[in-house]
Amino acid sequence: MRVFVINPGSTSTKLALYEGEHQLISREYRHDKTRMAQFSSVIDQLDFRMTAIRETLKEAGIDTASINGVAGRGGLLHPLEGGVYEVNETMLSDLSEARYGEHPCNLGAILANELALEWGVSAFIVDPVVTDEMMDIARLTGLPGVRRRSLFHALNQRGAARTVAARLGKPYDKLNCIVCHMGGGTSIGAHCQGKVVDVINALDGEGPFTPERTGGMPLLPMLDMIDRGDLSTERLREIIQREGGVYAHLGTNDMMDIENRVKAGEPEASEIFEAMAYGIARYASSLVPAFAASGKARRVDAIVLTGGLARCNPLVDRVADLTQTIAPVEAVTGDEEMAALAAGARRVLLKEEEAKTYTSAP
Repeated sequence: MRVFVINPGSTSTKLALYEGEHQLISREYRHDKTRMAQFSSVIDQLDFRMTAIRETLKEAGIDTASINGVAGRGGLLHPLEGGVYEVNETMLSDLSEARYGEHPCNLGAILANELALEWGVSAFIVDPVVTDEMMDIARLTGLPGVRRRSLFHALNQRGAARTVAARLGKPYDKLNCIVCHMGGGTSIGAHCQGKVVDVINALDGEGPFTPERTGGMPLLPMLDMIDRGDLSTERLREIIQREGGVYAHLGTNDMMDIENRVKAGEPEASEIFEAMAYGIARYASSLVPAFAASGKARRVDAIVLTGGLARCNPLVDRVADLTQTIAPVEAVTGDEEMAALAAGARRVLLKEEEAKTYTSAP
């Protein structure tokens, strides 16, 4: 069973061919930022990215007749239950018109569909970033009109959770785990027997600080800064999303550099590193009540650490130490997104799972 995978990002297009669980080919095209800036919209990049894909197919000598399905990264659609969705015209229309927002990931389904039509196979997306299975109680805040949103690294989180489920000898839909995607943005999800019932999202200023994001902040001191004219709301938004966290404290978001500075005994780097590890552990621990609140579980089987920072052994070890009273820590360091896309399509093609149908928002 062969699945071709397409994962478009802001400045790259990742491609892979899988046979079963084995990755036969992997390519990443890095796109020059100046070249990408010449496109007036994301959809205008379609031919440019398709050229790179066709070059890969030709260069690698891939027999397209042997491919059974194509999986593309899911884009910005209306909130959806997680799972595998077969690409259809309604989805393509919403993505090409950027109805719910513009991002390069919108091209995943469009590129996959174009190739699938040529090859006479089906195209799929898997666990898009808009995956929303949150409990209603988890959405409420202390201010009517402001609700928490489910925005997280759904594809990578679910892929990592499935990997850990296999390690523990459990089906994913029987596993209860807290998954932390740790990277430039850190999202944390409570995976309760196949559903992500609560999420600390990576975009709205929630959660721990990261290499470049502030995470959750005390509101009144921030309002005071705005009132004094120290920061505009526009500037504050930039800091929260791109210039906060480790970068704000130490002038870099390069965690390999920070790790080396910690090993060298630099006090400030050590303090910030410890604070980040503590924040990840604290926010992960805060999701423990979600399992009982769901009415399905009362025990956490594992805390799963994934994302780029899961390769930082001192960080993994420290988070494991801080959460040892909750559950064992499992680190998943592979490229879970590509494998998860292939695995989702494969489950449908093997009839182990039924593909969902995307419909217009109610």
